Amino acid sequence: MDKALPDLATAVAGIDDGMTVMIGGFGGSGAPIELIHALIDRFLATGHPKDLTVVNNNAGNGHVGLAALIEAGMVRKLICSFPRSADPVVFTEAYRAGAIELELVPQGTLAERIRAGGAGIPAFYTPTSFGTDLAQGKPVAEFEGRPYVQERWLKADVALVKAHLGDRLGNLSYRMAGRNFNPLMCMAAARTIVQVSQIVEPGGIDPEAVVTPGIFVQGVVEVPNPAQEEDLNLAGAVYPEAAA
Repeated sequence: MDKALPDLATAVAGIDDGMTVMIGGFGGSGAPIELIHALIDRFLATGHPKDLTVVNNNAGNGHVGLAALIEAGMVRKLICSFPRSADPVVFTEAYRAGAIELELVPQGTLAERIRAGGAGIPAFYTPTSFGTDLAQGKPVAEFEGRPYVQERWLKADVALVKAHLGDRLGNLSYRMAGRNFNPLMCMAAARTIVQVSQIVEPGGIDPEAVVTPGIFVQGVVEVPNPAQEEDLNLAGAVYPEAAA
């Protein structure tokens, strides 16, 4: 039952080519930067994993985190709601070059598709996107005189998540806005790997403060001083540094 992992390299070792990977965060808030960079390190050392489908709120910023993952050529397809963020140059160039696919999903629909995946609900109806290009080819039904578009669940092979505290059983609590998509993604993935600022012993988190129960978590790795994407970008950081 002890889900504590010794290091970041061990945490990402089971991610294979072609997998669907959910990455938590809303911009830099709650983004597991160290786990993403560890995955890039593994790719640079072994050539794997590649051809990933990534589910994220946005398309990354600057040259760190998700943007660095895309820049390394590891991502085949991105499913997100906001590809035009503060500095999306990496994604924009890759998309215009035809090097990456994009599935654009309205943000509320994205959250609900992930939640549905975790709850075992294969499809649901929403009025969002009706009459737009995003609804083309999707079933439409009328409820109480209003048209609704059918959307399908989203599930993943792996979720990479950031939390504030985690115990050795995988129970998690989050810090403020860092909660965002992370709890939903924990539920929707077959395997959830979490970086936390501190690992505590079972009972070290008040049960009332547990947001994600350990049943949804398979691995926890301690990262005491996690990087913040916005701080890295303000400093002009590039990952890996050799790419600068």
